Amino acid sequence: MAGRPLTVKQPNDRLQTLIQEADCSHAGLARRVNVCGAEAGLDLRYDKTSVARWLRGQQPRGRAPALIADALGRKLGRTVSVDEIGMAGGRNLTPGVGLQFAPGPAAAVEQVCELWRSDVGRSDFLSGSSVAASALVEPSRDWLITAPDAQVSRTAGPRVGMSDVAAVTATTDALSGLDHTYGSGHIRPVVAHYLNSVVSGLLAGSYSDAVGRALFGAVARLTELAGYMAVDTGQHGLAQRYYIQALRLAQAADDRAYGGYVLAAGMSHLAASLGNPREIAQLARVAQEGARGCVTPRAEAMFAAAEARGHALMGDGPAFRRLSAVAVDAMDRAESNKESGDDPVWIAHFDRAYLADELAHCHRDLHQPSGSAVHAQDSLAGHPERRVRRRAIGCFLLASAQVEQRELEHACHYAEQGVELLAGLRSDRGAEYLEDFRRRLEPYEQESAVRDFAERIEEMAVA
Repeated sequence: MAGRPLTVKQPNDRLQTLIQEADCSHAGLARRVNVCGAEAGLDLRYDKTSVARWLRGQQPRGRAPALIADALGRKLGRTVSVDEIGMAGGRNLTPGVGLQFAPGPAAAVEQVCELWRSDVGRSDFLSGSSVAASALVEPSRDWLITAPDAQVSRTAGPRVGMSDVAAVTATTDALSGLDHTYGSGHIRPVVAHYLNSVVSGLLAGSYSDAVGRALFGAVARLTELAGYMAVDTGQHGLAQRYYIQALRLAQAADDRAYGGYVLAAGMSHLAASLGNPREIAQLARVAQEGARGCVTPRAEAMFAAAEARGHALMGDGPAFRRLSAVAVDAMDRAESNKESGDDPVWIAHFDRAYLADELAHCHRDLHQPSGSAVHAQDSLAGHPERRVRRRAIGCFLLASAQVEQRELEHACHYAEQGVELLAGLRSDRGAEYLEDFRRRLEPYEQESAVRDFAERIEEMAVA
């Protein structure tokens, strides 16, 4: 009988190089890893023999690779990735990474950093993951009933100050602007690497409670943006994980209003992309209840519009009309009184053009093309040129409504504008709207306007 083939471990030269760079003994590294583990609530008892085994190629289990990277990073004064220590293949990732609403700030940091590492180092592991509706709703329930974190300060690691928080905020604003103009296909990899390198290092630093709250708030915004970018690149399972972690970070920031925004603008819209109307309405309702008394009228308008979207998809016209009226009234208050000056930066973009966009979708889902066309036109008139993706979507919304009204020439005209806008974008969402429009045209493919449109689009694709 043939013997079982032997698996020969390869020496971990990457780890050896870093240990030498850090001028750290084997015993010293083991102690540092044990300390990092204790901070994460783990009772580790590594020693110099353990380090020797790692150098011979053994892959430690569980969270150990991340803790080794953290320990070396602290000694070197910079962020060290699991890949850099030669253990990217030994992280033992589970399908549940990023899907839990962590019980405390330390666990939240550990979980979101694991998500970022997984995204950067194992994109194949996460990109194909599917979305479970229950995994959207359960964290919203946890957010609704969980008491605020008593404190989030840390005393280990490099000092973090408000200037670091300002840098994260400015970076988020810049990346968001680029995303609107060029689409997430260009920008999302940059966001993932920035989170995994710079931001993870900040979260592992030392900060006061006040700075920590501000840091968690800034990181929540960027994490939510990364979730939206995952949607725009067709990675809904990954988006779900980012949204859940953004919600938990908002909790650590003690920002109920932004937590509601993550639910209504992120998780609810993700449910809409997947055709889960009950979850759309439920998530938006939780946002309203959990953030009651904490939001400005502009945010109230967005939350109500999100819930209206769910009821429209369920075919509930009366509920849609009631909630759309609430949204319009809230927007009127936002734009007619001094309260609008108190809007936080994350909701300032939601103007009448965005509200019209939401209402156009609702009328489309209720099979009311005239209402959809009116609101789509208002949306296009209000969105500035820099909102390229949003304008492209508006063009296809209007074109789809005009197809239902048998206004084929007008429909093809606006769709062609949408295609021109998509030419400068890398956006799966935009491509999905184009495909939806093409399906709506199929019954009229013999009409001259439709044939001419198909020819022009083909020419544009070749060019």
